[in-house]
Amino acid sequence: MEKYDLCVIGGGPSGYASAMRAVDFKKSVLLVERDRIGGAGIYDGALSSKTFWEISKEFASFCKKMQHYGLVEPAVHFRNVLQEVNDAVFERSKQLEEHLRLVIQHRPEFFRFVKGSGHLISSNEIELVTESGKEKVIAENIIIATGSRPRKIPSIAIDEDIIMTSDGISSLEEFPESLVILGAGVIGCEFATIFSNFQKTKVHLICKDDRILPFEDLDLAQVIESNLESNGVLIHRESKLEKMEIVDGKVEYILVHPDGRKEVFHAEKALVSVGRIPNIENTGLGEIGVDLSDAGHIVDHDTQTSISNIYAVGDITADIALVNVGELEGRHAVEKMYGKPKRPMLYENISTIMFLTPEVAGVGMNEQQAQKAELNYRVASFDYCCIPRAVAMRNTQGFFKILVTDDTQMKVLGMRAVGEHASSAIQAVALLIATDKGIEELAELIHPHPSIIEGIQECIRMLLGKSIYKPYIFQEFLQNKCFRDGQYID
Repeated sequence: MEKYDLCVIGGGPSGYASAMRAVDFKKSVLLVERDRIGGAGIYDGALSSKTFWEISKEFASFCKKMQHYGLVEPAVHFRNVLQEVNDAVFERSKQLEEHLRLVIQHRPEFFRFVKGSGHLISSNEIELVTESGKEKVIAENIIIATGSRPRKIPSIAIDEDIIMTSDGISSLEEFPESLVILGAGVIGCEFATIFSNFQKTKVHLICKDDRILPFEDLDLAQVIESNLESNGVLIHRESKLEKMEIVDGKVEYILVHPDGRKEVFHAEKALVSVGRIPNIENTGLGEIGVDLSDAGHIVDHDTQTSISNIYAVGDITADIALVNVGELEGRHAVEKMYGKPKRPMLYENISTIMFLTPEVAGVGMNEQQAQKAELNYRVASFDYCCIPRAVAMRNTQGFFKILVTDDTQMKVLGMRAVGEHASSAIQAVALLIATDKGIEELAELIHPHPSIIEGIQECIRMLLGKSIYKPYIFQEFLQNKCFRDGQYID
């Protein structure tokens, strides 16, 4: 029976990162993946949907410019868009596969890749199932990185053709005339943005709350809502789905409104976007005694499970389900095994992006979270219309908002950026959170001019009471408030 220092089950972003970090420690590694290297980080997930968004954003921007100059807008065909998405997926997947091939070629006695599934028999023994049969191996340490899949609703017959999850989007052959999206979280709003950008599809968005993105602050959600609606999206607010089914090859759904009134709607296609669930089946984890949550996630402490030599990383745990988080968890788990990590995994400074119109980026707390934690804080927001680079780009929709502690140290609690270049603007603030620093570090830093990040500097200067534009003068565009003891004060 072959023995390895580490067996990684799952070759998505977190599993791949785990295996490659173990290579640095010169450990013998077995990487097991039942489907495709890269997982949801590439296929029907992060890369594919974001490529789709980039194309839609570029097309919408181009059409806007053509309208401005009185020129005819171009035609767009779904097959061309899908081909571009597939090209991006192919490029990235081939790159990963080639890298894996060369790693194996470089150290064939230390690295093995198996296409198949891995089932734990004990804390050290794994049964591999491949096309050629079954095999048992032993590993000193094991990392479970089997990822997640779209959550389905038992009462809805999802066929991935007419009623789809995000896995079914790539099966489309044309832009649907209409699309109803169940779920107004990040993924639902991203696909609403994508399809409405092309102006080929009438999009309906079912939102059980009084607004989309209920986990974010109202000012942020309102910007996105306004843009979706101006793009023709119909948002069903505070609506409960009573029924969704396929009738005569189309989607029929019934909504119950807050006043009890029921209404029937029809669409050509439907997208169910109500979260994801962990791929825990057939892993053997429950049978050998690894602690699992009621939702089926592996319970872990700093990536380590209830069985000390078994680790869990990525979507299989209940932590934030993001590619960058999964990769960090995978690397951290290996460093716990074979190195000396400087600190436990930190989640307070994780940067996130929402691919909407405009794009949204965040790190740390928003105001909702700070208030729920009963914190006193100061907050400043700076509108994009006051940033020279945004004016030059002729795109001034958006704002920066920074929260700091309500004390002399003014340590950063969180930040939200809404607008062009948002995702490129938050790393300096993320670093301040990670290093537990105050905002003085950025107040006098000389930023490139003109640049979007100058808005962050002015936001910080407002908090320090020394901004160029005064918030009491430009009250429509700038805000500097204090939230103390449950209420805003001047």
